Amino acid sequence: MIFVLVLVSINTKSTSLVNGNLFEEFELTWGGQRAKIVEGGKVLTLSLDSISGSGFTSKRQYLFGRIDMQLKLVAGNSAGTVTAYYLSSQGVNHDEIDFEFLGNLSGDPYIVHTNVYTQGKGDREQQFYLWFDPTTNFHTYSILWNNHNIIFMVDNTPIRVFNNEERRGVPFPNKQPMKLYSSLWNADQWATRGGLVKTDWSKAPFNAYYRNFNDANACVVSRSSLPCTAKSSANAAVPLGLDAPGRRRLRWVQKYFMIYNYCNDLKRFPQGRPMECRFTKP
Repeated sequence: MIFVLVLVSINTKSTSLVNGNLFEEFELTWGGQRAKIVEGGKVLTLSLDSISGSGFTSKRQYLFGRIDMQLKLVAGNSAGTVTAYYLSSQGVNHDEIDFEFLGNLSGDPYIVHTNVYTQGKGDREQQFYLWFDPTTNFHTYSILWNNHNIIFMVDNTPIRVFNNEERRGVPFPNKQPMKLYSSLWNADQWATRGGLVKTDWSKAPFNAYYRNFNDANACVVSRSSLPCTAKSSANAAVPLGLDAPGRRRLRWVQKYFMIYNYCNDLKRFPQGRPMECRFTKP
């Protein structure tokens, strides 16, 4: 089946991607030489083999804003692998905003797994197929985070919105600064068809690629600085939500590409759906 992408304008307008020096932005945190910054700081690569995966984290931490990164995911038979790209604070009661890309057998689509943790509690999964092959070219994955909502975006197309429902007793991540993390790791115990398909190590090493990181519209938090400090004057107006075309685009994605929504999984919640699900509207 071939899907045609029709671009629309939304008020979460794409910012200009910044091809900055990734040496200045990130620390390679694990995996030894499997994590590399190459091409003079323009591209970051993560690799996974039978010994280890790899990962990195941002040098800065943020409280609200927009984070953009272009990724090209593991090509070929990527079953069992997970490329994680997320914001997270630290500690048992941490907050977290997740993109996880679940690999699959050659020719089968990736699953984009999203989740939101507040005060250490997650279980808010939504999953999607993509309308393109994410392994042949770079695509932009964005997190927009403010005190009103969290918007997950792919190539400036919204795929998920998580609203602030604190007034109804639902915790929202708005107090803990987060760093950006990414990792490539083996999760064949659950990642592909619930763990039925295992990683084919004869295809290793598996590689994911990153470029054009942009945090110009994010608020940076230092140890001595609260609240955050805008990196640029553009941060003065981080969008609060979607306009009408953006909402239509969101409904299109959720109608044709969503494959799991925790809010509709009544078997998981026999006592009733989580509170935030009762008020969610695109």
